[in-house]
Amino acid sequence: MSEQKVSKDKRYEDRHKEERKAKCMIWGTSVERPLAEEINAFLKVTGFTKVELIKAGYQALLDEAKKAK
Repeated sequence: MSEQKVSKDKRYEDRHKEERKAKCMIWGTSVERPLAEEINAFLKVTGFTKVELIKAGYQALLDEAKKAK
């Protein structure tokens, strides 16, 4: 990649940083490798995305919390 393109990309990123931060959140977290590899294999076989996995897990925990009340 040329130095000029890298510079343009950097300026674009700088201009849109706040917009991206307002729209999405990145969680810096880690999972033990064996579990992560198992999850990645499951996602690859089923075609689900990591976002779908998170949403489904969150919904399942919400449902579980409602039952526990």
